[in-house]
Amino acid sequence: MRHSAGMQALHRIVREHLYQVSASLGLATLCMLGSVAAELLAPWPIKIIFDHVLLGKALTPALEPLEPLFALGTAPTLLALAASIFLLVMIGGAFSYLQLYITARVGHQMVYRLRRELFSRLADVPLSYHHKSRTGDLLLKFASDTSALKDLFADWLVIGGHNLLLVTGMLTVMLFLNWQLSLVVLAGLPILAKVLFRLNRRIKMSMSLQRRQEGQMASRMNEVLSAIAIVQAFGRQAYEEQRFERASAQNMTDAISASRSDAAVAKAIALVSALATAATVLVGSWQVLKGHMTPGDLLVFMAYVRSLYKPIRDLGKLSAKFSRVTVSAQRIAEVFNVESEVKEDVKAIEASHLKGDIVFEKVSFGYQAGSSTLEGVSFHVPPGQKVALVGASGAGKSTIVNLILRLYERNGGSIRIDGIDVRGYRLASLRREIGIVMQDTVLFGASIRENISYGKPHATLAEIKAAACEAHADEFIMKLPDGYDTILGERGATLSGGQRQRICLARAIVKQPAILILDEPTSAVDPVSATLIAEAVQRFHAHKTLLVISHQSSSMYQFDKILVLEDGRIIEREPHEHPFAGSGHYHDLRSQRGRLGSGAVQRR
Repeated sequence: MRHSAGMQALHRIVREHLYQVSASLGLATLCMLGSVAAELLAPWPIKIIFDHVLLGKALTPALEPLEPLFALGTAPTLLALAASIFLLVMIGGAFSYLQLYITARVGHQMVYRLRRELFSRLADVPLSYHHKSRTGDLLLKFASDTSALKDLFADWLVIGGHNLLLVTGMLTVMLFLNWQLSLVVLAGLPILAKVLFRLNRRIKMSMSLQRRQEGQMASRMNEVLSAIAIVQAFGRQAYEEQRFERASAQNMTDAISASRSDAAVAKAIALVSALATAATVLVGSWQVLKGHMTPGDLLVFMAYVRSLYKPIRDLGKLSAKFSRVTVSAQRIAEVFNVESEVKEDVKAIEASHLKGDIVFEKVSFGYQAGSSTLEGVSFHVPPGQKVALVGASGAGKSTIVNLILRLYERNGGSIRIDGIDVRGYRLASLRREIGIVMQDTVLFGASIRENISYGKPHATLAEIKAAACEAHADEFIMKLPDGYDTILGERGATLSGGQRQRICLARAIVKQPAILILDEPTSAVDPVSATLIAEAVQRFHAHKTLLVISHQSSSMYQFDKILVLEDGRIIEREPHEHPFAGSGHYHDLRSQRGRLGSGAVQRR
């Protein structure tokens, strides 16, 4: 059922696109008809030359309109018929060119729309889907599988439709000329169809395995290149090469199997074509000797038989390609199968000018069925307060942030902001009111200006600079060669960790959010950068609600409230007035970090 829904979505996209380009498709169809007509007429000038010029046979009633031409004499007639051969080729070529151009354009437009829809879908699917999926495999679906659909679409219109009409036209003319000889030609087609069916089923199986292997290879390549510094630092290049070689070898085996089946398709068609040609020559010559058909008729038959199996061969190749593309279509449909876990209520309102009052009431959540990450979590963050979420890894701190942003839906309880359930706000507007700085800095391969304005796409340069100044980023940005127009490397690799984190903070500040969330903002930066970030947050915090996930005990001095989480529950609430309580989990956490000598810089 789910697979059917995804395939239906894919079919809907294709149908809507075909409807939008129906005028172009109509013109392409007319060009196809013109091209087929030119090919069907191509052998007839030669038949006329043999039967009525060289052999001197009388013109048949169907050819009587040519009598004025024959009245001019043999030379003008031969010249005109020879010119008609060239003219038919030129006309057919012109029609074929137009058809190819139009269908190629329509095909590229379809890929454009399909990729746009696929990207939109990938941006909306739950985070759980991305966590379970391999990035390389998704990239392969986006780039390669969509192109495969375009190729099939264009081939079906150009090759499939053209050849189907051509074969139908040739068989019709042959039946009209001599139905007994036509039966000889048709005798091998059922055998060929059976062979092609079996071979194409084998090709589909091989291609399914091959595409899966290609997805795994692309994912592995993406993973290794993203962590190439770790690979080199640990001296694991040879190990990674061996892993990639195994995957590549399996892919090569599957590709060879598919190619072997492709070759078998071509040879089967060539064999049937050769048998049919030999039988046509034998039976046709006998018919000419008996006077049942003319030498010109046999020439037309031979031309059609030689031309007949070429489109059949192309259709056979097309059917093999269809088997491949079916696999690509199924892979794309897998993305459209995924249903969004976070759905917007039709009655949802716009979130604007929020005060930042956050209430969790008996909230429970699990990332998987049967698991529990949060259980009965309740707390209240009044507007403008600064609250820390403290706890060991896996305690549920980041999950609370994910639920506030509605990246996931809670299983139970309620989450309210300014007295309204978060489900009552429109998603985009809710997230506009929340600024977030992640522990892992995420920057794009674009200019610094674009990276900062990512939080507010229409921000002016003055707003961008103001946010950078607040985040203590303006000074080092202005020292770069192109200032705010400096293009960053992928993931901001050309900057230090502290510089990247300050740009991320500026990106959150430029939104002027009602709620600012910091997820371990200073855990992976140098002490100087940590101090600058803390000062920036302190200045920006005025009248803003601040929620910080922190393991660094020294940063806890400034908080109005500290919530200690363990195994998905809030087990301790430390008020601002008693940060040095002599017992409890918070005290244990501080003592443990003190013994470890974290060396964190205290922010005053």
